Amino acid sequence: MPQTLASSPSARPAWRSGFALLLAALMALANYFLWGWTAAPMAAPDITPRVNGLAYAPFARADAPGQRHSAATALIDADFRQLAGITGEIRTYTAAQLPQLPALAERHGLRLTLGAWLNRDLIANERELAAALAAARTHHNITRLLIGNESVLKGDLTPAQLSAYLKRARAVARVPVSSAEPWHVWIKHPELVDAVDFITVHLLPYWEGVGQDTAVDEAFERLARVRARFPGKPILIGETGYPSSGDTIKRARPTPAAQASYVRQFVDRARLDKLDYFLIEAYDQPWKIGEEGRAGAYWGLFDAARVPKFAFQGAIEPDPYWRTKALYSSGAGLLFLLWFLRRAATANLRVLAQVAFAATAQAVLSFATVLLTLPLLHYMGAADWVMLGLLIPTSMVMVAIMLAHLFEFVEIFWDGSLRRRFAPLPLAAAARQPFVSIHLASCNETPDMVIAAIRSLAALDYESYEVLIVDNNTTDDTLWHPVRDFVAGLPARFRFIHLPTWPGYKAGVLNFALAQADPRTELVAVVDADYVVRPQWLASLIGHFDDSAVGIVQAPQAHRDWGGQIFRRMMNWEYEGFFRIGMHHRNERDAIIQHGTMTLIRASALRRHGQWSEWCMCEDTELGLRLMRHGVRTIYVDQVMGEGLTPDSFAAFKRQRSRWAQGGMQICKAHWRALLGAGQLSFGQRYHFLAGWLPWIGDALHLVFALAALLWTVGTLALPQAFPLPITLFMLPLAAFCVAKLLIGPLLYWRRVPCSAGNIVGAAIAGMALSHAIARGVLAGLWHRGGVFTITAKGGRAALAAPSASGNFARLARMLAPAREEALLLSGLACAIAAIGFTRSAGHLESALWMLMLGLQSLPYVAALVCAFAAALPERRARAAGDGSDAPAGRALRAQQ
Repeated sequence: MPQTLASSPSARPAWRSGFALLLAALMALANYFLWGWTAAPMAAPDITPRVNGLAYAPFARADAPGQRHSAATALIDADFRQLAGITGEIRTYTAAQLPQLPALAERHGLRLTLGAWLNRDLIANERELAAALAAARTHHNITRLLIGNESVLKGDLTPAQLSAYLKRARAVARVPVSSAEPWHVWIKHPELVDAVDFITVHLLPYWEGVGQDTAVDEAFERLARVRARFPGKPILIGETGYPSSGDTIKRARPTPAAQASYVRQFVDRARLDKLDYFLIEAYDQPWKIGEEGRAGAYWGLFDAARVPKFAFQGAIEPDPYWRTKALYSSGAGLLFLLWFLRRAATANLRVLAQVAFAATAQAVLSFATVLLTLPLLHYMGAADWVMLGLLIPTSMVMVAIMLAHLFEFVEIFWDGSLRRRFAPLPLAAAARQPFVSIHLASCNETPDMVIAAIRSLAALDYESYEVLIVDNNTTDDTLWHPVRDFVAGLPARFRFIHLPTWPGYKAGVLNFALAQADPRTELVAVVDADYVVRPQWLASLIGHFDDSAVGIVQAPQAHRDWGGQIFRRMMNWEYEGFFRIGMHHRNERDAIIQHGTMTLIRASALRRHGQWSEWCMCEDTELGLRLMRHGVRTIYVDQVMGEGLTPDSFAAFKRQRSRWAQGGMQICKAHWRALLGAGQLSFGQRYHFLAGWLPWIGDALHLVFALAALLWTVGTLALPQAFPLPITLFMLPLAAFCVAKLLIGPLLYWRRVPCSAGNIVGAAIAGMALSHAIARGVLAGLWHRGGVFTITAKGGRAALAAPSASGNFARLARMLAPAREEALLLSGLACAIAAIGFTRSAGHLESALWMLMLGLQSLPYVAALVCAFAAALPERRARAAGDGSDAPAGRALRAQQ
């Protein structure tokens, strides 16, 4: 009798359930402590809860300069009441926009360094200057005037223009007058010093790409340069600080801990040196994202909700929310792993495999928690919310895909996890042979190829069978007449039928053949027209049907004559991966894919449960799933019983996979109730069918993201305020997903597919090159009810020959024709990478990550062009030894598990 599952839920050893509980708990605890370790408190000098001065902008979270709000006065009053507790001096930036501000500061005992905003609008500049001078005459809490803020740095004013404004102000002001510029502007333009009473310098090491660990030292070094250049001139530090979030510039990585550490170190040293300074700034200003990039929003000591961002004393917590995140991610991991590991125990998953899966799954869930909690630490603009709204559901799909890939990896990579294996099982000696009706459908196939298949069927080492060759919809008589004539010379068990027109594509032909089958038929076998079967095919597998519950016995697809052309070799090994890896993974839970060749089906089950589905592009897979729904068992025997031909071209290869993807989506829509729990399908069967389609859905998402990335890049270049580069954590899931896919497949090939490293690379490129075709198939299957069945062209060896020489451009165009859409997408992504590279400053991490993301998005399209070129290379003679493409001995496969 065939081998069965080595264990079942009812027979599960008690220690496995206990181990599942222990492992899940250990992973949850390890995850919590890892969160705590990454959020370990940092040491910093304790400072008194009072600073010399704070820069202040009177805008709430949803406000921006130029807007007037009825609550502005109340907001400022509340702000000054709060700020009076930690400082005695405020610096502002505008005098004309909110004239009530000096009086409100005076009410709370705050001294004011009043700013006048200058830009290229000369009329507005006059209003600002007049308002500042008038306020200084009226309000005695105004101790200094700052005429202009970084006006020279931004190019709004020339040094001469700014000097003119400053001289006018000094001539009438009762208080000292200056202008605020970064330290290097003062050194570059010493003529400005003559126009001010004191130098107001900005020390912002973040913008210079200085890391937090040396930022305070660098700030004091810049201050020393200004002092040395202008000895005796009073100096006010108009702005200094560090953002708590934003883009990474060279070594400057803004974090809450970096900000807290900088502020506390600077204030401590400033106290010792008796410096006059303003920290930037009192409150976070989300509106600044549009002008300064993401970091512009995060300079405040208080967040936009007026909550302190860090303490002035004690250890600094890098992430104040880490406990919440750790609890949520550990809880999610505990529940998921308890559910998974208890089920995995029924599949005899090795302990090492369970540990590897548990650790990686917990890491994936932790990262998902980070993504979902982004709004806690970031001010999300409209574009960010759109991105997050798209990314959360797609990330859930990506997480599901990665967990499915991971489960397959841990079950296949380590020996001993798979127990449900089937070997050839001939009939017992002198047992009666069941009658087998073999069906071969042909449509517009080359006669030599079909005749070769028929010859192999005539040589079967089996007595009780018939062969029905049904040619349909072939209009060229030269294609089907030779086959008819050849069959006429064979024994009566071979019948040839030509159907000039017939509906239902291959499924319709197979249903016709079933109706024409000998009444004695107990088993139906299907062979593709390009297959040459081994003589022992039927005899070596038929014994499995002694078990009345078995309805399908499937042998793997295999190929011949692929060694003489590089692209055929790539296709062959790409196919091999599924039959050496995926089918074994599925077979463990009786969830194999029935593919429409080298398959044996119990005729009674086929007739009783609906025959072949003529509405489906993948009638073979659909039939397998439908029979499983009715409790029919399936068996996969991983021994080559026949070889077919690879597709004739890259275009044919793509069309075949696109058809499979479209058919998969049709099946998913038709059987969604059963796949989600209704009916007799086991959990493992439902899992494998859904998980098996997830990578194809991932390819569709890849196409959507590639197009979205192109549009976003255009928006970033044209409207950077509205389309800033995505937050780093938005990009990391996509990057991790791509990298994981690039690693998992080759590792499994190395472990389970008997081929060289070069063939592993070739198979990976061939598989990656199908991404666009699969995406189109998935979208077509989800959008349309039906489809047009396209036959995969095989047997035309000239199709892979190099194009004839008729000009280099024309030859190149013909070579690339099968990948024209991929070439277009690749060109767009390459232009986007170049545009970002040319327009962004060096050392900008987010730009580098975005270019990396665009590069990863382009890999499938690069692979498609590689395959298009490889398919155009000429045939070569197979190596005399070690090629393995034509000799049966070379097709021997290593034993699985």
